Amino acid sequence: MTRYDPWTRIARMALGASLAAGLTAAPVAAQGLDAPEAIDSIVQSDVHEEEAESGADAARVIAAIEKAGQSASDVRKVTVLDRLDIVFLADAAATEGGPPPEIAEKLAEHGDEIETLRRELTGNAMLFHAIDSRNILPQDVLGIEFDDARGAIIYAAARPAN
Repeated sequence: MTRYDPWTRIARMALGASLAAGLTAAPVAAQGLDAPEAIDSIVQSDVHEEEAESGADAARVIAAIEKAGQSASDVRKVTVLDRLDIVFLADAAATEGGPPPEIAEKLAEHGDEIETLRRELTGNAMLFHAIDSRNILPQDVLGIEFDDARGAIIYAAARPAN
């Protein structure tokens, strides 16, 4: 008959835990999410970048801000886009003093919807990696405009990375 020894059991549990910790500390040979090939395979869309003055696109940016609630719902559902345009509004970046008054006013008016849109954006791998790979923070996204042709435009108060 084997006698029950609690210290043996504790020693076995400690050995198992240390082995498990050693396995998780091993280096992983997977491709990182920063690699262009990984980002392209996640985004799977033709991404175009454009720089514009916020005053020139103010009406479109304001329309995108006003539709932020619907856009948040669309971001939650979209998995594939044929085309994705990113419009950099460098003069609206925080480093440049922020968006012009008419855009800032709409952002304040639709603040809750914009925050929901930004939160949904971080939860959509395709769209998040599209902006993240171009050094755009979610809080820099002013609005997203979807069209019927499976395309979208993201307006960002940021400077292009290059």
